[in-house]
This record gives sequence, structure tokens and C-alpha cells, in this order.
Amino acid sequence: MSRLSVLHVVSELYPYAKTGGLGDVAAALPPALRSAGVDARIVVPGYPGVLEAIRKAHTVHEDDDLFGGGAARVLAATLRGTDVPAFVLDCPGLFRRDGGPYQDASGKDFPDNASRFAALGWTAHELSTQGMGGFHPDVLHAHDWQGGLAIAYTKLRGGLGPACVVTIHNVAYPGAFDPKLLPELALPPECYSIFGVEFFGRISFLKAGLYYADRITTVSPTYARELLHDGQGGGFEGLLRGRSRDLSGILNGVDYREWSPDVDPHLPAPYDLEHLARKGESKTALKRRLGLDEAHHGPVFGMVSRLVHQKGVDWVLEVLPSLVQRGGMAVFLGSGDEAIASGLERIARAFPRRVAFQRGYDESLSHLIQAGSDFILVPSRSEPCGLTQLYALRYGSIPIVRRTGGLADTVVDATPEAMRAGRATGFSFDSESAAGLESAVDRALAIHRRPDLREGLQRAGMRADFSWNGPAMAYRALYESARRGRGR
Repeated sequence: MSRLSVLHVVSELYPYAKTGGLGDVAAALPPALRSAGVDARIVVPGYPGVLEAIRKAHTVHEDDDLFGGGAARVLAATLRGTDVPAFVLDCPGLFRRDGGPYQDASGKDFPDNASRFAALGWTAHELSTQGMGGFHPDVLHAHDWQGGLAIAYTKLRGGLGPACVVTIHNVAYPGAFDPKLLPELALPPECYSIFGVEFFGRISFLKAGLYYADRITTVSPTYARELLHDGQGGGFEGLLRGRSRDLSGILNGVDYREWSPDVDPHLPAPYDLEHLARKGESKTALKRRLGLDEAHHGPVFGMVSRLVHQKGVDWVLEVLPSLVQRGGMAVFLGSGDEAIASGLERIARAFPRRVAFQRGYDESLSHLIQAGSDFILVPSRSEPCGLTQLYALRYGSIPIVRRTGGLADTVVDATPEAMRAGRATGFSFDSESAAGLESAVDRALAIHRRPDLREGLQRAGMRADFSWNGPAMAYRALYESARRGRGR
């Protein structure tokens, strides 16, 4: 059998363009696949950061006017810091602009996002069916709604093209747009139906991927099961139940080249299982950086998150005053809902030496919070996979999570039985409430007063292997199955 080849359609790529875990996955999964014997490549929009990272490139395709964005070209390129071949869609009218991948500098969605990511999908479709740059992928792998039309274009135009896989990183974002855009998006009118791209009276890019793909994956086994239940599948429950044989959950991994305390350049001193005491230097550095009381010996609770309802930050606001009054300290990094951010600022002002909050995202501070915290809070209402808790485990920072999605798959609750067996790695709770979180915090505070038990949890977490090796092999098996199903 010939070597598998796969084209990943990604809208984010760490460290050049990132809003969340998708950027990390796009940077880490393709090289892991290449190590597993798969010829994995990516196609990514030519954002300013991506263009600046190009080491060398040549043009493999040109277009006079791509989806209203003007002149465009597709570059076969290599990017700084990675050996994964990339196709960069350089369309200045669509992608060379200030702000992030999807929003302007003020946080508003770009009004032409439908055209922007239709252009990405069309380019991926042409790359995978026309062999641009001499690459003929066996599998087209689209990620989230931004890649969904790549699959629709490929399937709707017939012929024996590549097998198509779509991964749901977060079903809460369907990529829904006005149906009047159908002709502008080069979609035939007959596909606008329940048996196509229609989704509650809108065009959904994610629906396009889910309906036309040969295989559907999501980023943890538990999340894959949860998506089939009413109210948890973002409106796609019926479609997913009908395609349950094609749906699988493959847990995301961690790139330990970036996220491991023994090699992390953002820390004041490296540490590992054999030198766990050095973790204390990061705790001191974290307090100093954020102006917290360095003489206080209570546990530090850290949280790096989008400040949105899904992440359970409102529960944290309810629990936080009590946590501080019982001797805890807390540090927060994130942005999102203004009411939540304002609430964190109020509490930080009320406890200026015990609570700190920094808006936005800071890569260096994110690493220092992981290393300098005793506990990491991830109380999400829903969580497809979650990377924060995986980073925490590696850094010996004990995660406190709600038992949902990937959090349920990766954190072993500190029950007496799990503690005795040496398997426990954190604290889980089930209730969708601040009371549920507070009960888990109570247990964490009790364990913190027992250094022997606390260290047992830390060491079990640090020994856990959530590298990309296992997920890469699972994806390879999935690709082979999809390719066989397509007769390739």
C-alpha cells in the first residue's frame, strides 16, 4: 500500500495565528503524523504573521479575483520553526488585515468571513483534486467550520476525489451565514436543504463538513458521545446520531516541546519529577510578577481561559471570595465577556495582594501560571478536549475540572480508591453549579494541607503521557479506513 498523504485545512496555526486550541493542534498534529509515516501537509490563510514566517516559497496557482478578495496566489512554502510543508493562501484583500483570524482589532467579526473561509475551502478543494505543486492527497482533513466548505466543494463536484474527514473542535461555532450568499459561495442551489448545508434557515459551513464528509471526528471520546444527546450537539444531534458509525473521538495531544517544565524557557528554573522542589521558584516568580504577597504560604489557584459562560468562570466568581478567606490565592489570565472580566477586576481590587487578573493573552505569563500554580481551574460546562488541564498535569499543577468532555477523559478524580492505587491526578465534580466547584475546591484545600498526598497527585499527573504519538496513530488508522472506503 502506498504511503498515506493528507492535506489539513486549518484557519489557525500556532504561533503565527491563534485564538484557541485549534492553533495548537494545527501546529502539532501534522508533524506527529509525519513521524508516524503520513505525508501530512497544511493549507492556511496568508495572515500577516504567517507570511512573515515564510522561509522559502514558490507560486503553484494564481487567481485574478478569489471570492471578491481580489488577486490571490497559492504558495508552496516552508514556515519558520516547522518542517511540515505548507500551502499558504496569499490573498491580501481577504487576509492581510489587522486583528485576529476572525475579528478586527475591536473584537468584531469581519463582515466577509463567509467569503474568506469559502476562499480557504475552495483553495483546499483545488489543491486536493488538481494536484497543485505535485501533491495528490489521499485524504482531505478539514478542521471546524472554517474548513467545512472544502469538503462540500470536493463532494458536490463529483469524481473520485480524496476521502474527506472533518474534525469538530467546538460544535458551539457552526459558521452560519445568510442564505442569500449561496451563489457568491459557489454552492449549487440544490445543496441548500436539510440534506446539505442548510441549518435553521442559514448556511452552515460546519454542517457542510458534517453532511458531506466520509468520516467525522471530534477531540475526545466523551465529547463524541455527548454530541449525540439533545441539547449538547449544538443543533446537529440528529445528523450526528444518523452518522454515529462514522463518528469517533480522538483525544488531542500535547506538544511537549512547547509545554514541559524541564525545557520551558518562560520559567525561572526548569524542573521535572526528580527536581519537583524547583517548582517553588516559579510560584515565587508568578507572585512577584503579579504583585501578590510573596510571604503568604497558601495555595495558588490559576486559570487561563476565555472568559465565557461555557468555561464556568461565573461559578469561579461566586466561589472566589470564600476561597481567599480560607487562605487561597488566585491568578487569572483571559478575555471575553465584559461582565465576567469586570467581576474579576472587582475581586482583585478587593483582595489586591491575594488575587490578580490580567486581561488578554500573554504566552509567557500563561506558561508561568501553569508552573507557579498549585491548582489549575477548568470548571467548564462543556469542554470538547481541553488543553489547559493537560498542560497542568505536566507541570505538576493539580487540575480541578468538571467531569465533561475531554476533562472526564484526562483527569482521574482523587477518590480514596484512586489515591491508594496511585492513579489520581486531580479533582472532578459533576454538578453544573458553583456549589459543585466549591465542593471540589474544599477537597483541594484539604489535600494541600497534606504534602505527601499532594505530591502523590502531582507525580501521577506528571507521569501521564498525553503526547501526540497515540493520537497520530489513531488518525492514521482512521485515514486508512476512509481511504479504503473511497476505493483508493
